Amino acid sequence: MARTNDRDRNPKRAPKETRPRGKKKVCVFCKEHAEWVDYKDVGLLRRFMSERGKIRSRRVTGNCTQHQRDVQVAIKTARELALLPYVQRTASERGPGRARPQPGRESAGTEEQANVEEAPGYEGDAEPELEEVEA
Repeated sequence: MARTNDRDRNPKRAPKETRPRGKKKVCVFCKEHAEWVDYKDVGLLRRFMSERGKIRSRRVTGNCTQHQRDVQVAIKTARELALLPYVQRTASERGPGRARPQPGRESAGTEEQANVEEAPGYEGDAEPELEEVEA
């Protein structure tokens, strides 16, 4: 049986919405008649970055094509000069970390760890003292 392209005739399919989605965003730089985008204005450039450090798209920011390109170049220049971070880490990104062995408790460790604990001069978390050797 051949498929038909008569999708409009299917009564179960919902009609496409044709109403406007909302107010169109206006380019901030065009509105203020800005000559250029300054890479040293970190506060302004952070508005065009996500909380993770990514550059937001034109669709999200509302910039025109030329000013979005200028913002992109300014952010990349500020990153090169260490004014802005390339990536921002969040606290939830980090894992719980490794469990540290506690002094006085026996843990299922390797033979090397057992040998270190038995070595003379070893006191818990303190490092063993090194003897001075004359050359």
